[in-house]
Amino acid sequence: MDETLIMDENRLVTPDTQIGEQHDQSLRPSRLADYVGQQDIKANLEVFIEAAKRRKQALDHVLLSGPPGLGKTTLAYILAHEMGVPLHPTSGPVIERQGDLAAILTNLEPGAILFVDEIHRMNRVVEEVLYSAMEDFKLDIIIGQGPAARTVKLDLAHFTLVGATTRSGLLSTPLRDRFGIPCRLSFYTPEELKIIVMRSAAILEIDITEEAALELAKRSRGTPRIANRLLRRCRDFADLQTSGVITDGLVHESLQRLGVDALGLDQMDRQILDAIINKFDGGPVGLSTLSAAVSEEQDTLEDVYEPYLLLIGFIQRTPRGRIATSNAYEHMGFQVTPNSEQMKLF
Repeated sequence: MDETLIMDENRLVTPDTQIGEQHDQSLRPSRLADYVGQQDIKANLEVFIEAAKRRKQALDHVLLSGPPGLGKTTLAYILAHEMGVPLHPTSGPVIERQGDLAAILTNLEPGAILFVDEIHRMNRVVEEVLYSAMEDFKLDIIIGQGPAARTVKLDLAHFTLVGATTRSGLLSTPLRDRFGIPCRLSFYTPEELKIIVMRSAAILEIDITEEAALELAKRSRGTPRIANRLLRRCRDFADLQTSGVITDGLVHESLQRLGVDALGLDQMDRQILDAIINKFDGGPVGLSTLSAAVSEEQDTLEDVYEPYLLLIGFIQRTPRGRIATSNAYEHMGFQVTPNSEQMKLF
């Protein structure tokens, strides 16, 4: 193996042992039995994992999609643990050349899991290397240049590609169709998030009442990552005010100071709604115009903020742009105007 490729592989793939030492990793469950929520996905994965283990074969390729913070990376680690195989994590934007991907693929052990986060951001030229690797477990590489160049086909160990994406629509059709197990993660219910908060509190040795855990869950936008972040911030306030105990009253006070309201909306959410209602008379307003109005990237608005605002029915997407609903007007303390009601028809 070319020494350059080996160096590239070391640069692109983060060793699992290093990631395991990160503090956030301690909150990730390592077994499907401990994974909260996504019941249908869990039930199906249990079948696929057990079947693969009985056949002594690698698990079929898995595509995990959904908004940020719902547990895609956690599921990748769980798959590796349940299958008893090593995990090699990397990300789409980091793999810049075909040689980078070739270095990774040729160093995979039989049955290993290659986890590619943000796989939709992978270079299209690099992506083509994956086609034969995923289907036939073979790798075509070109040696030499010009008239002396020749193609060499290398056999790869049977591996599992686990891709994670927040925007599955940006994946090319040939790549998306090669994933045998597509999993679309959905937002969590407050009851599910309460279980996650209580579990995280136990791991971090935080005292929290059940009422406080439920209140945190209701304000976490249906996202475990946000629930764990808010739990840590409430712990900071609790250490100084209630001797380390997180109560319902402390959650209300802490999140008010953090700018998180009863529905989990933060300052940027309210800024988006305020812009649509006041600057654009309720809409419709295009994404690029809204992005300029609130000084935020379009991708961030579309991937981070809009999914939850759509979920709770505060905005609607129309062919002409985004509009604010009557629920948004009520929550923001504005009276619904005839113009805004009329715009709902578009």
